[in-house]
Amino acid sequence: MLSTVYRLASLLLVVAGCSLVSFGLVGCESTPTKVSAAALDKRKLEAVRHDSLRADSVARVGGQLPGAILPDARIVAFYGNPLHKAMGILGQYPKDEMLRRLDRRVAVWQQTDSLPVRPALHMTAVIAQRDSGADGKYRQALPDSTIRRVVEWGRERNALVFLDVQVGLSDLQHELPKLKKYLQLPFVHLGIDPEFSMKSGRRPGTEVGEFDAADINYARQFLARVVSENQLPPKVLVVHRFRQDMVTNYQNIKLDPRVQIVMHMDGWGTPKVKRSSYRKFIKQEPVEYTGFKIFLKNDLRANSRLMTSEEVAALTPSPLYIQYQ
Repeated sequence: MLSTVYRLASLLLVVAGCSLVSFGLVGCESTPTKVSAAALDKRKLEAVRHDSLRADSVARVGGQLPGAILPDARIVAFYGNPLHKAMGILGQYPKDEMLRRLDRRVAVWQQTDSLPVRPALHMTAVIAQRDSGADGKYRQALPDSTIRRVVEWGRERNALVFLDVQVGLSDLQHELPKLKKYLQLPFVHLGIDPEFSMKSGRRPGTEVGEFDAADINYARQFLARVVSENQLPPKVLVVHRFRQDMVTNYQNIKLDPRVQIVMHMDGWGTPKVKRSSYRKFIKQEPVEYTGFKIFLKNDLRANSRLMTSEEVAALTPSPLYIQYQ
């Protein structure tokens, strides 16, 4: 069964005088066998390796794990954070008003087609900065108290929560482990933003950054370990994109049923420009699932208009992650 992918406990269990050797029961003793912490860590790593092999075999046959959100639902998210009103609608209004507006958007999408709709709060948890900071990495993490507050909003509302990371001159290897305690919750997922990944060494905002397939694969592997170690349903990984050079070597991005990858078109402009960007940078370089962003202010520039839910849903492929900023 696919659920065996989660059963790390069966590989690690030591019960009342019965020890596991090479992941198999070999007998019981009158007193429990003591196992060192190092030995347990080694067994855990080996268990995750075995688990990964099972997950890879599931991916090869196009299978899905229990609890996967996509493709049988559509996610509708509000983006931003409570400390910066200008970053998006999530922080633009007081909590109750923001959630009422999210409910209205969800209701509109629920009427658009037959897919169930999952509400979500997509919060920038690590934000690129103009100032270098003490370590010269040009990024700042939100206080734990702020992250916990939004996570609790999601829990109260039965909404998904996405933690978004803008690494600046840092990297995912240093930033993602700091969020692990939140990602261990079954309803908390991840977003990563290549725009502010400054591999050139320049200050964020002076040029558009990039992630390589290797960076996205690291994020996938990190989330897959979180899923396996905590016996969670699959995570969703949202990768922002509005230019081709923001993601390099896309064909080398690997899939894993423990992590559902969404390539998310988040450029602003007229409906014609947005459709063109979606076709060129998302449809023509497919990975797994797709997303689409509506800018509630920037999309109205030059006397333009917002695309309707029907127009967005009609895109090919139909986006399963919709974000409002």
